[in-house]
Amino acid sequence: MIESLLVANRGEIARRVIRTAKRLGIRAIAVYSEADADLPFVAEADEAVLIGPPNPAQSYRNVEAILAAAKSTGAQAIHPGYGFLSENADFARTVEASGLIWVGPGADAIAAMGDKINARNLMAAAGVPVAPGTTDPAADLDAAVTAAAEIGYPVMVKAAAGGGGMGMGVAVDEAALRTEYDKVRAFAERMFGDGSVLIERYFPRVRHVEVQILGLADGRVVALGERECSVQRRNQKLVEESPSPAVSPELRARLLAAAVRAGEAVNYRNAGTVECLLDPSTGEFFFLEMNTRLQVEHPVTEYVYGVDLVEEQLRVAAGLAPMFDPDALAPSGHAIELRINAEDPKRFLPGPGKVTTWVEPTGEGIRVDSGYTEGNTVTPFYDSLLAKLIISGASRDEVIARARDAVAGFQIVGPKNNLPFFAELLENDEFLSGAYDTAIVSRMR
Repeated sequence: MIESLLVANRGEIARRVIRTAKRLGIRAIAVYSEADADLPFVAEADEAVLIGPPNPAQSYRNVEAILAAAKSTGAQAIHPGYGFLSENADFARTVEASGLIWVGPGADAIAAMGDKINARNLMAAAGVPVAPGTTDPAADLDAAVTAAAEIGYPVMVKAAAGGGGMGMGVAVDEAALRTEYDKVRAFAERMFGDGSVLIERYFPRVRHVEVQILGLADGRVVALGERECSVQRRNQKLVEESPSPAVSPELRARLLAAAVRAGEAVNYRNAGTVECLLDPSTGEFFFLEMNTRLQVEHPVTEYVYGVDLVEEQLRVAAGLAPMFDPDALAPSGHAIELRINAEDPKRFLPGPGKVTTWVEPTGEGIRVDSGYTEGNTVTPFYDSLLAKLIISGASRDEVIARARDAVAGFQIVGPKNNLPFFAELLENDEFLSGAYDTAIVSRMR
């Protein structure tokens, strides 16, 4: 097993990785920015290195500073968490070229899946269903208009290099397409350094379902069930649950088989997620993208499948066999994750500030993965995620009942937070029925 691990991230995911590393007897090394010096993950690491000012480009995205920290502390491996450099193929190559172990998929797989058009084409060739759309970037507005006319409105205008719900727009007609194309292209150039745009069929009523895959050290790719991710605002997830209430055993078998084919197509190793759009009226699903990293919502899979995904990541990176039987994977019970963000519960606008009260709920089936505690300051420099509230139980109804109590018992004073939204959601008839889709939040607002 790996003996020392540098976590190239911050907040709750850094704490999460550090927790498993220390349980396994691995020396855990944190890196942190000046803005994060007082956060729990820094104190909980065996060693911590200041790598720069608050600006992520000068700290958590600063490859030279991270590698220097790894060298000075004698780190053997680097875990990138999610966000920042986690899906940067060049960083993965640089880590390995430096003689360190990269705890993630190979750089070639990251690069192959990082370009949405290339990923679509690869998946189609592997027999994974893809939505109608362009096989090459829409070179200009005229090409986008022509493609949309062939596909049929409404269409999704999407940044080829985008991800995490960013760089997308919906066009219901040509006039809207002309506006959205320019907007998405400009955003993509600014955010990703690549203005390439693809056009896909847009499904007005759709569910977002994803499959957790794990590429094992022996070359096999296995699927650890699906997660429902349809409670979203601005195409970004707020709630995830497993199993999905929309997925039958027959559909699950098709989803998981397609996800395994997706992983095999790029010789995938380590943890990853194959995201799909599901048409609830027909049972058809279409490949959306592959996230070549650990997902924010991985804890719901951990509960339902009885695995520690971070431990499995470390085992794969070390060339070790998994702790579970790949031929005996089966779901048990139910789990839901609520993303507690520093944002107002109505418009979901960021609301940073100092945490004057922080009381986490406790009880059977309740887990809190938090990045902050009382006395910390939530700054505007990073993602608004404060904590993940994960609830598990024998059935969906039991989990929802526990979730209501947990939300009521979670006290955060200081920064704005979306706990009131979750209290509302957990009483919403559409959510309770399980028959919801990606527009549920807009209907609530």
